[in-house]
Amino acid sequence: MKKRSYTRIHQSKECLSPLGDISHRSLFGGYSLTVDNVVFAMVSEGELYLRACEQSEVYFVKRAAAPLLYNKRGRTIELNYFRVDEGLWNDQETLLKLSSDALFSARREKSRHKSHQRLKDLPNLTHSLEMMLWEAGIADVRTLHAYGAKRSWIKLRSVNKGLGVRVLLALAGAICGIHEAALPATTRQELVEWGQLYEQRQAG
Repeated sequence: MKKRSYTRIHQSKECLSPLGDISHRSLFGGYSLTVDNVVFAMVSEGELYLRACEQSEVYFVKRAAAPLLYNKRGRTIELNYFRVDEGLWNDQETLLKLSSDALFSARREKSRHKSHQRLKDLPNLTHSLEMMLWEAGIADVRTLHAYGAKRSWIKLRSVNKGLGVRVLLALAGAICGIHEAALPATTRQELVEWGQLYEQRQAG
C-alpha cells in the first residue's frame, strides 16, 4: 500500500506541477501534499484526495465523491477531502482547476488564521510577555514581524529594563515559529553578542 501511495504522490506531483513546488510528508496515516507549506491535498492508501472548498463542493457532491476517512482510537473521522476518481484523472484540465481552487482556499484560510493569531499563541511567548508587548505598542503578530526581534526587544526594555538577552532569543524564535533553543547556532550567537553589547552601552 505504501508503494501505491508513493506512485500516486509521484503522479500527482507531475500532473499538478503548474501549482508550484509540491512537497509531501506523513499526516493522518497518509501523506499531505503542500505548496509553500500549505496543505491542499492528501494521498491515502494509493488514492489522491483534494481539499474541499466552496468552488469545488458542487463538483464533488454532484459526483458523490468519497470523502477521506481517518480512524483515530477506534473512531472514524470524516475529513474535508474528496477522492479523485479515474474520470477526474482523465480530465487533466478540470483536475488542475480543482487543485488550484483547493490551494487558493487553503492559502486564504491560513492567512485568515494568521491574522487572528494572538502573540501568546507564538512559541516562547507567555501571557505576561504578551501584556508587556502590548504596553510597548506591539499588539499583534504582524507588528512583531514588522519590527523584528531586536527592535521589539528594545521597545520591551522601555517597559521593563530588567529583560535580558533570553527574551531577545524568545522573540527571534517566536518570529521564526520555533522554540528559542532551536534557533541556528550562528543566529543565536549573533543575537547574544548584539544583546550583550546593547546592554553594556545602556549601562555605560
